[in-house]
Amino acid sequence: MNEADVQDVDLLVIGGGKAGKSLAMDRAKAGWSVVMVERDKIGGTCINVACIPTKSLIESARTVHTVREAAQFGVIAGGELQGARGLEPRVDLGLLRHHKNGVVDGMVQAHEQMFEDSGMDFVLGTAEFTAPRTASITTADGNTRSVRGRNVVINTGTTPAWPDLPGLEAAQVWDTEDILHLERIPDSLLILGGGYVGCEFASMFAAFGSRVTLLQGGEQLLAGEDPDVATHVAQALTDQGVRVRLSARVNTVRRDGGDGEVVATLEDGTEVRGSQLLLAAGRTPVTADLNLSATGVDLTDQGFVVVDDQLRTTAEGVWSVGDVAGSPQFTHASWHDFRLLRRNLTGGQATTSGRVIPYVVFMTPELARIGLTETQARERGHQVKVASLDAHAIPRAKTRHDEVGMWKAVIDAADDRILGVSLFGRGAGEVLAAVQMAMLGGLPYQQVRDAPITHPTMAEGLNLLLDTVED
Repeated sequence: MNEADVQDVDLLVIGGGKAGKSLAMDRAKAGWSVVMVERDKIGGTCINVACIPTKSLIESARTVHTVREAAQFGVIAGGELQGARGLEPRVDLGLLRHHKNGVVDGMVQAHEQMFEDSGMDFVLGTAEFTAPRTASITTADGNTRSVRGRNVVINTGTTPAWPDLPGLEAAQVWDTEDILHLERIPDSLLILGGGYVGCEFASMFAAFGSRVTLLQGGEQLLAGEDPDVATHVAQALTDQGVRVRLSARVNTVRRDGGDGEVVATLEDGTEVRGSQLLLAAGRTPVTADLNLSATGVDLTDQGFVVVDDQLRTTAEGVWSVGDVAGSPQFTHASWHDFRLLRRNLTGGQATTSGRVIPYVVFMTPELARIGLTETQARERGHQVKVASLDAHAIPRAKTRHDEVGMWKAVIDAADDRILGVSLFGRGAGEVLAAVQMAMLGGLPYQQVRDAPITHPTMAEGLNLLLDTVED
């Protein structure tokens, strides 16, 4: 490599996910020279093949539920009444695809404009490290350039994991990115994996009319949740028509004939069939082709970038953020990484130590969670008080005829502070932020319990939930 051919910049960002693109735009606006390289998804995974398209489709699924239940509200939306509950809507695949693509395309175009307006040098291409803080970039048109950053940020994210199952690839199954192309709505859909992504897709495609079977190898759905919460989730999915199979470990997968059914054979020899199979078995880091050894960056055994609590890698001047750095795999966690790293690149000492990341499983209804579960709190030695409330006790839920779910809070008996909550029910994701603020402020649960929260709202359920705590 000829040294004269190397372009020196203040910041080189590899991967344009939430943290990387936010940092690149911020520093470019501040006057830094910035190059950001993105392989193929302008704006990152979230807006192209994850949060935004899936939540757009989840809104479509919820609209299906609303139409089906319209008669309960005295509304007939045209057509003939189907049974006692309401109408049976028809899902138009073309319109569904148009809705999803319209949201995604609009956000991609907005990002292209934001990148240009920030003043950064945005490069669509692939990067491979060749020396410390130096990468060779092959652009989409086949040209190459070499860039060295005073600071380098690795933000390459993750891709859907494919478990090592015999016959899986030959069976032409879908992963969670493939399914978003919406080539068809399968008559019957097997979903391998009962985590939050599997539950979201199960709820969604059941609403769209697929016969869904959810195969979970463990003894409960959502392995990180308390068993009572997971049981409520499983029952809600069952009520939506999903066949939930627990302790269902898959040994092999095959497809009968070229266009035949997908057959999953379980450990006990049972065969489960569907017209398509969706893999929802987690995600794997995008690091294999970066040649990170050339820049001195260590990886974990799973391929994630090793970072400290300030997001530094093992190489001087190289940082990593988002999923690829082992941060919780949520866009808001990546955005928080950006805020921390911005401070650290400008003289601060921000750390990830002690941060608590909330999340929402966007099935119907939602499961929103922050902090410790009851199980986790007891394992860590806390003496706890537990509050529990069926969602049908909340007045707003009654007005919506949407009373499925349960709310749960875990309280530290020593100081009455909230250790965590699990809110399963309609609108739970919006209510969660109120609990998060109380936890950040260190408020005792009584201050939330006794606050005059607006009636009738779902948030009022916090009053009712915390009223169940025995002082």
